[in-house]
Amino acid sequence: MLPAHSSRDPGALRKVQGVLALLLLCLSPALRAECGCLWQGSFSEVQQSADLVVAATVAHIKGNAVDIAVEEDLRGRSYLDSIRVWMETQDYCRPPAEDFPVGSRWVFALKRITELPEDGFNPSTPNQSFGRVDDYYLSSCGGYWLSYSGEAVTGNLVNAPRWARDPDMTPVLMDLLRAFLRNEASSNALLQASREDPALMDLMLDTKAFLRGDEGS
Repeated sequence: MLPAHSSRDPGALRKVQGVLALLLLCLSPALRAECGCLWQGSFSEVQQSADLVVAATVAHIKGNAVDIAVEEDLRGRSYLDSIRVWMETQDYCRPPAEDFPVGSRWVFALKRITELPEDGFNPSTPNQSFGRVDDYYLSSCGGYWLSYSGEAVTGNLVNAPRWARDPDMTPVLMDLLRAFLRNEASSNALLQASREDPALMDLMLDTKAFLRGDEGS
């Protein structure tokens, strides 16, 4: 004979499901998956698996497609001045397009679209789709993007909390990030720079501007 609380008892099963749902809700955001995916790491980690890393400015947004003007190829070659990046729609684990307003500058670690799912592209709604083959998409399952302002970047760069998009950190000089992507600087160097005294960072930026002759211009 089955016990009173057997899994064959619909009432008992609903109670177990309710307890599991409550436990999931009680987990901290850092431990919960975002849109069904697991956290893959900060930028310093995930950039290794990206097909293309670029510094770019958002030029145009239409639906969940974002056109970016490439300023610099940091790893890999884009071959084009402008590329299309596909963002969130349906249950795809990507950030919303509106998080990247026109004119904003970013460093993106992008993945190329090599094939489409069966329902990935509908000609009737071309601006809301998985994307097109040979375009790129931006994942939200790690630190795949950094805000790029002036001479420095900020974001989930290195050893930052999971799912933290704007962690408390000192901006890191773009020159150091370039060196890291060329394997000329370590992730420890990035980490140390992200914890520097902000006043020292300001001094470094002012010095670089002075050496360029920007003072008083």
